[in-house]
Amino acid sequence: MIASLRGTVLEVSLSAATIEVGGVGMTFQATPTTLAGLHVGEEGFVHTELIVREDALSLYGFADADERRCFRVLLGAKGVGAKLALAILAVHTPDALRRAVSGNDVAALKRVPGLGPKGAQRVIIDVADKLGPVTGQEPAPAPAAVGGEPHPDVVAALVQLGWNEATAARAVASVEAAHAEAGAAPLAVPELLRASLRHLGGGARG
Repeated sequence: MIASLRGTVLEVSLSAATIEVGGVGMTFQATPTTLAGLHVGEEGFVHTELIVREDALSLYGFADADERRCFRVLLGAKGVGAKLALAILAVHTPDALRRAVSGNDVAALKRVPGLGPKGAQRVIIDVADKLGPVTGQEPAPAPAAVGGEPHPDVVAALVQLGWNEATAARAVASVEAAHAEAGAAPLAVPELLRASLRHLGGGARG
């Protein structure tokens, strides 16, 4: 079992990254938030899960052990494979997922691409007692951007994931403005990144 990887980041793409461990490049799939924390040429660390099938070996990377734990639980839900489980964690943090499941919030789960109302309800039923309680370890809110500029760290993460700077800045600014108009507290960087990705909707990069 490959439980984790630590080494130099060789490559980061829109859906995967490669870390060199002992002279061997190990490629894994991950959420955009996890990938945004990896930088080519720098040391990277991820918790991993190896999925073994007759025709393939697939490695998945996670920013922390709790995210990997939720991934494992999601795989136990009927109709949820590794791709959909990763998509769920791309949209929801582990604690946000726990809140959606415990609150029977089908609408929140439906925001995951490829997950319809019946599938969302199935996930809630199948993982309801397995995710554990909310940990209360959500990231701290992001510091306010200087001069009303969109958060630079989130813009940089979107650029790294394939969008040009202008498109990324517009998306982040739109999300921040909508959130401010609603009178809500500032979003943590990972949540702002997730919201910006939802705003972009997987549209054309560039």
